[in-house]
Amino acid sequence: MKKVAAVMMSAMLAVGLLAGCGGGQTGEKTYKIGIAQFAEHGSLDNCRQGFLEGLKEAGIEEGKNLEVDYQNAQSNGSTANQIAQNYVANNVDLICAIATPMAQSAFTAADGKIPLIYTAISDPVDAGLANADKSSTGNVTGTSDKLPVDKQLKMIRAMMPEAKNIGILYTTSEVNSESAIAEYQALAGQYGFTIVTQGISKTADIPLAVDQLLPKVDCLTNLTDNTVVSSLDVILDKANAKNIPVFGSEIEQVKKGCVAAQGLDYIELGKVTGRMAAQVLKGEKKASEIPYEQIAQSSLYYNSTALAQLNLRVPAELSEGATDVAEQ
Repeated sequence: MKKVAAVMMSAMLAVGLLAGCGGGQTGEKTYKIGIAQFAEHGSLDNCRQGFLEGLKEAGIEEGKNLEVDYQNAQSNGSTANQIAQNYVANNVDLICAIATPMAQSAFTAADGKIPLIYTAISDPVDAGLANADKSSTGNVTGTSDKLPVDKQLKMIRAMMPEAKNIGILYTTSEVNSESAIAEYQALAGQYGFTIVTQGISKTADIPLAVDQLLPKVDCLTNLTDNTVVSSLDVILDKANAKNIPVFGSEIEQVKKGCVAAQGLDYIELGKVTGRMAAQVLKGEKKASEIPYEQIAQSSLYYNSTALAQLNLRVPAELSEGATDVAEQ
């Protein structure tokens, strides 16, 4: 009997040890989250990286006490809906949605049952994710990457003193793009510009849309439009062939060949979002109790190689603190 009892005790101890191994420390909770990204491009990738870093800073780390199901919708709205519905069916602890269309899909699918943390949302209010006072419209919060439009227009005017027309290519179904265009149109006159827009509905529309837009403008400026940015190589090839400068909206676009941008640090944006998610996962706050945050600080990034090809330069008054990504 003593031998049987000893065997039973050893088995019980083994089960207890196994039960405590899930999160790296005995008894520590392992969190299951879904990270859903709408499209494949640099700024959104940086958001995802920063989000995981923000969680890690708060003690929640993949491989220790965090399981991540990462999915990418590849700029497809139907795929975004399916991804969000699968997260709900799998009962994840939290959904992180990167970019406006993905956040809207997740918000609808979660229906308040699962907390939603979003990032890279230009206008959370227009997207239906927040109220005008930054409070939540449900079990949701996150961070905004609202463009520094005034600074961008000031930069373009300083670099192209004779320019009159700025072209913007945008996806008609992305509310973030419509919001940004409205701000561009409201401010452009202060700098002597006219905004010329060209809408598209899908990636396949972009080549023809660019061909139609280029003859009407002196330069293009990008938004954080997910479908458009995913086809940036096509846009740059066509614009460069006609010596039309393309201004970006963040550092990764400038690295790819845009001449310059007044852009945000998307890794830092992701970190802020990750720290918000940690509060929710730990039960310190509900998502609905956290107002969304907007990073106001931007920096000037430029590509000296792209500028030289188009006979442009960064004026002295803008050069202090500017970063040449061609040297990185």
